[in-house]
Amino acid sequence: MLVLITYDVNTETALGKKRLRKVAKLCVNYGQRVQNSVFECVLDAAKCREVKHKLEQIIDKDKDSLRFYYLGNNYKNKVDHIGAKQSFDVEGTLIV
Repeated sequence: MLVLITYDVNTETALGKKRLRKVAKLCVNYGQRVQNSVFECVLDAAKCREVKHKLEQIIDKDKDSLRFYYLGNNYKNKVDHIGAKQSFDVEGTLIV
C-alpha cells in the first residue's frame, strides 16, 4: 500500500535539528522524498508498523508531529501531480 509520511520537527534548538536529520534519514530508507517533509512509501503492514514505531522513538511528541496517510493499493488514481519534480512510479523498474 502507498503511505504518505509527513512530518514537522521543531528546529529551534540543536536537538530539534538533530531530530529532523534522524527523521529524514529514516524515511529515506523506506520511501522516496517528494517534498521537503513528505515521503511516498510503498509498504506492507509490517513495514508500516516498523517505520511508525521507529519514528515515534525519534520525535519529541510535545514539539514535533508525524502524519501517516494510507492511500492503499489502488493509489495510482488518488495521486495527481502538477509542476516541477516530475513523479515516478515507485513500484517501477529501477536502473542502476
